[in-house]
Amino acid sequence: MAGSDDAPVAAADEALYVLTAALLTPAQFPSVLGDDYPAACAALGLTPLDEGYGLVLGQDGEGARWTAVIDDVSLVAVAIASWDCGMEYELSPDGRTVVAALPGWPLALAVAAPDVPAPHDPVTDATDQPPLTPPDTRTWGAAQRRLAADEIALRWAEWRGRLDNAAVLPGERPSGTAAPALETAPDTQPEPEGTAKRGHPGVRQALAEAHAYIDTPPPLGRVRSSFAPGDARTLRADGPGWSIVARTDDIAFVLLDAEPGEVIPVGRGPELPGLLEGLDKIAVRPL
Repeated sequence: MAGSDDAPVAAADEALYVLTAALLTPAQFPSVLGDDYPAACAALGLTPLDEGYGLVLGQDGEGARWTAVIDDVSLVAVAIASWDCGMEYELSPDGRTVVAALPGWPLALAVAAPDVPAPHDPVTDATDQPPLTPPDTRTWGAAQRRLAADEIALRWAEWRGRLDNAAVLPGERPSGTAAPALETAPDTQPEPEGTAKRGHPGVRQALAEAHAYIDTPPPLGRVRSSFAPGDARTLRADGPGWSIVARTDDIAFVLLDAEPGEVIPVGRGPELPGLLEGLDKIAVRPL
C-alpha cells in the first residue's frame, strides 16, 4: 500500500512525505515486529494502549526516514482501506494527533518519495533513540516465520489448493509436508512439497501451547481472528518459536523456528475443530 507521494504530514517540526501506513492495534499489527501486540509496541518503545496507534512511514524534505506515531487509528484505517481498493487518499493527520516522531522505519520499504534525496537515517544526537530498522529476515527465524504466516493467511485459497488432499484427510493425526518458505526474501511464495511428517514433536508442542491459551489467555494479539468466506474465520496464533494459521472450517498450517523453511499442514481430525473453536472465542478481532 502506498500513500500520496506529494502529501506531507506534520511530524515533529517539519513535513513528512507519506509513503505508507500501518495499524498497530491488538487485532492488527505488523507481526514481523513480535508475536503479540505488547511485543510489537515494545519494539518501537511505545506503551501498548488498548485503542492502539497508527504508524505513518515517510521521508522528510531531506530524504530522512521517519515514522510518525499517531493516535487517530480510524484515520489510518480509512487510508489503508482506500489504498487497498486502489483509491487515492491523502493521509494528512493533524499535528495534534502525533504521539511520537521516531527516526527510521520499523518495516522494509521498497519505495521512496520523489524529488528528495534517497532514504537514509536522520542524524540524531547520541542521547536520542537510535533509528528504527526492520527486523532481519535474511535468514530463517522468528521474524521470517511470522512473515511466512502472514503470506499463508493472505493467500489461503492458493495455499490450500496446492496441498495433496491425501495428506490432510479428516480423522488423521497431525501430518505435514516440507516446504521452502521465505528463505531468501519476504515476498517469496513458498510451495508445499515433500513427504508427510506424522506426529511431528514441534507441531504437537505448538498445538499444546495454543490449547493452553484457551485456559490461560496470552498477551493481547497472540491469537487473532479475521474475516473468511462464508461463516468461517481466519485464525492466527503465535507463540515462542511457532505460528499457526487456520480456517475455523478447515485445516491449519504450522510454522516452526526449529524447522527452517517448512510449512506443516495439520488435518482436522477429532481434536483440531475444538481447538480452533476455543481459540476463536478468545481471539481479538478488528473493529
